[in-house]
Amino acid sequence: MEKHTRRVKTRHIILAVMCLMYFISYIDRVNIAVAGPLIRQEMGLTSAQLGLVFSAFAYPYAVMQIIGGWLADKYGPKIVLTVLSIIWGVATLATGFAGSVTMLVAMRFLLGIGEGGAFPTATRAFTYWMPVAERGFAQGITHSFARLGGAVTPPLVLAVVAVGGWRDAFLLLGVASLAWTVLYLCFFTNSPEQHRRITPEETAEIGYRAGDCERAKHAVTPWRKLVRRMWLVTFVDFCYGWLLWVYLTWLPSYLKESRGFDLKQLALFTALPLLAGVIGDTLGGVVSDRIFKATGRLRLARCSVLVVGMGGSLAFLLPMVSATDPLMAVLFLSASFFFLEITNPVLWTLPLDIAGKYAGTAGGMMNTGFGVAGMVSPVVFGYLIQTTGSYNVPFTISACLLAVGVVAALFIDTSKTVEADEERELARQEEEAPLGAMPAFSHAGQPVRMERHHLRRPLRWRK
Repeated sequence: MEKHTRRVKTRHIILAVMCLMYFISYIDRVNIAVAGPLIRQEMGLTSAQLGLVFSAFAYPYAVMQIIGGWLADKYGPKIVLTVLSIIWGVATLATGFAGSVTMLVAMRFLLGIGEGGAFPTATRAFTYWMPVAERGFAQGITHSFARLGGAVTPPLVLAVVAVGGWRDAFLLLGVASLAWTVLYLCFFTNSPEQHRRITPEETAEIGYRAGDCERAKHAVTPWRKLVRRMWLVTFVDFCYGWLLWVYLTWLPSYLKESRGFDLKQLALFTALPLLAGVIGDTLGGVVSDRIFKATGRLRLARCSVLVVGMGGSLAFLLPMVSATDPLMAVLFLSASFFFLEITNPVLWTLPLDIAGKYAGTAGGMMNTGFGVAGMVSPVVFGYLIQTTGSYNVPFTISACLLAVGVVAALFIDTSKTVEADEERELARQEEEAPLGAMPAFSHAGQPVRMERHHLRRPLRWRK
């Protein structure tokens, strides 16, 4: 009787564990920006060397998107995410012992490998744990914790630095990452049927069918179908990621150089847009799920949130460029980032909706757009600032990409899934199989080879 009256669902415990992973991993990702000035001073690094340390993360991060997702599809998210979290935990820990720019670059590179495959693997983990009507919320709340991690990193790292130095910050965060790995191993299983706490009622709520997880491991990855169904989502993610990387890399410099805020004000006004993003991430997922529950139309639930989110971000970004009051500029930036982050949970839910059991690989494909934006956007943004002497031109270009993303989002169709493609192909093969096995005969009684592609309609035999 106790099993049937549990208030806390097993899938919600797993969701909480995944939220903690997003929170910790994002702190590990952005802590180097906070500690950067202290590292530079201690090691005597040049601006170019520090830039190399910052950028070393992005390249393996982009490469590992598809690789990590594919491995999760093939071997299950439990073992893959365990290995990846150990890699980034060790990399964070070892950064605290770095004594040269070479080791710093190597550890950031290793961190990129570990974290690059983490989010696609987590998306694959939700395939068999979250029902369709809760996937938007799951992706929204996890990415809210990621943004929260980014917002609390400056005060958190600076507090540790004040007591023990920048190295202690990396040591403590590395230990926290490895401790999360132990927690994950204790609570997570690849599917509901493997979890000792799950009830038949909750399994039915999730919609999981016995054996789905194991069958998925043996499925051949349909790369061509995945590319055909995911390329447009990847492009929209690139448009979204372009502006997000601007916030993550250039926001403090913009507020200081263009808006004249001092260092004390920067701590508040840099965190304000990120905190707005925390709310946007959660709200976007919840709204999308509510629309689906109310209408039963999945495409409307996903695409409408994408259009409103990117369109709203564009609507507040344009007046920010022309705003004369620095405080109004911060408010416009915060509103723009709020709407931008509304789209994030939907983008991460689309691989689940479209690719199903291949959601790990599809999630990696989608987030490759974000990874490529991370390689290009900060560099182009900085080059335009240097050549024009103003932030207006790069922000205007970012606004144009948002507009293109809005148009592209209108053409995303969640009904065109990889599973539907496979079912159509299987049905066609079953229909054509008897024709291939059925020999035709000439007037002389000799068998005649009939090519399948010549048969445009089923062959009818006359009596």
